Amino acid sequence: MTESNRAPIADFPAVDVHAHYGLYNRGVSKLVDEFMTGDAQTVVARARESNTVWTVVSPLLALLPRFHGDAVAGNEEAARVTSQTDGLLQWVVINPLQPESYAQAERMLALPKCVGIKIHPEEHGYPIAEHGRALFEFAAKHRAVVLTHSGEQNSLPADFVPLANDFPEVSVILAHLGHGWDGDPSHQVRAIQAGRSDNLYVDTSSSNSIMPGLIEWAVREVGASRLLYGTDTPLYFAAMQRARIDHAKIRDDEKQVILSGNARKLLNLDRFQSERK
Repeated sequence: MTESNRAPIADFPAVDVHAHYGLYNRGVSKLVDEFMTGDAQTVVARARESNTVWTVVSPLLALLPRFHGDAVAGNEEAARVTSQTDGLLQWVVINPLQPESYAQAERMLALPKCVGIKIHPEEHGYPIAEHGRALFEFAAKHRAVVLTHSGEQNSLPADFVPLANDFPEVSVILAHLGHGWDGDPSHQVRAIQAGRSDNLYVDTSSSNSIMPGLIEWAVREVGASRLLYGTDTPLYFAAMQRARIDHAKIRDDEKQVILSGNARKLLNLDRFQSERK
């Protein structure tokens, strides 16, 4: 197909690997909490407006309020919500400070719509350097993909590198390209470059992804095969995050692997092909 006959990239269906649903409750501002709240149907509606066919969610109930989220209750809710909601898939949340979440995750990873594990050292309040080995041993046992918050001091991208090196069978998605506690937007990319096993990835869910040049720089540094589309919806506006990829100064084939190809491979989404074309 020639360039002039190729369909616009906005017509290409996406997979959002980093989303949530539920009540945003950080206790800082009632208005901000209201703006960043969205139920499952709101998330799906915004995804459809952004030509996104699958959205992988973790429940805000499992993460918030900070240090007081209930992973176990949130996972039970998410299993029910995703099973009843077309277009949603589930990350099961493990909080090592809630040891029962391990056994729950072992059960939920067998559910049809559960595609992997979500961890959030910042919201749960533990350093990944202290609890990471147990988490990765569990993920390796189940050959599970891990999506993790990254960029702050409990979740430094560099601290995931030795874990990824020691557990090459575990694919790790470092969330929030460009997010860094010190203002340095390079942490996730530098971690990927330091890895030995090609099992480190980054998603685009940071608000910093709208910074001119960041997406393009990351593609030059590590290749489009290491980036996955993520929105952090309903915290951020999904259409804005989609537009940033659609209008990035990179090739269309690179946009396609970021928007969908990498996620379909990592999360084995071809098994849903009969449901989603």
